[in-house]
Amino acid sequence: MRYREPAICLRTVDYSETSQVVHFLTPGAGIVHLLAKGSKRPKSKAGGAIDLTSEGELVFISKASGAMGTLVEFSETVSHLGLRKYREKLFAAMFMLELVSATLLEGDPHPDLFALIHNGLARLDEGDSNSLAVTAYFQWRLLRHVGLSIRIDRCVSCNADLASSQSARAGEVYFNSSLGGLICRDCEPAVVEKKRITPETLAGLDALLAAESGRRTNLPDNQVRGVNHLLAYHIQQQIGKPLHLARHITGPGGQHT
Repeated sequence: MRYREPAICLRTVDYSETSQVVHFLTPGAGIVHLLAKGSKRPKSKAGGAIDLTSEGELVFISKASGAMGTLVEFSETVSHLGLRKYREKLFAAMFMLELVSATLLEGDPHPDLFALIHNGLARLDEGDSNSLAVTAYFQWRLLRHVGLSIRIDRCVSCNADLASSQSARAGEVYFNSSLGGLICRDCEPAVVEKKRITPETLAGLDALLAAESGRRTNLPDNQVRGVNHLLAYHIQQQIGKPLHLARHITGPGGQHT
């Protein structure tokens, strides 16, 4: 069956001297793996080799379940080539692609997640954007879209209120990935898998929650590093494998999301 979808290139693999295997994210078909025959030729219907982060109109033929489809045409509309001028922005964009590839199954449509990565890449393109703040918000929203959001207002073990807890604000609170949220100091001794949360990281999580509700918030340097580290840790725990680019998004950073 033939499909026409907006698409973002997540991954490319050389198939031959002239062809590629390309992984696209689409809003209606989810992730699709396609053989792009002759795509590396300058006069191909893709206009040459397809690059990571490229966005455009995709026409493809889907095969039976599990079989690789065929790319018919890809008309690029946005290249995001400007990101390659800035190392931190390029790593942020590549990390977003890796996150989507790692958390979505092939053929599982997530239109809202397609919009999220489209908007995230566009935000990185803007001159005043901070890559680590954009990445933190992207991770936060992705977790919600795939059903792995983090609870930060109450202890996920005993349901104690943490929103106004002095011990939480003093750094006596922990995170447990398997339960998907924060653990109070009273429940912490019985929990094996845990990470201690600093007051700065907790403040950063609060800021992301506020940003999600539409309020403009800031993520200072001392917050964004811990937030990115924690969210990447949670994702890696849930998918059971490392994210290779995670180390590039826990460095110094952040202003507004």
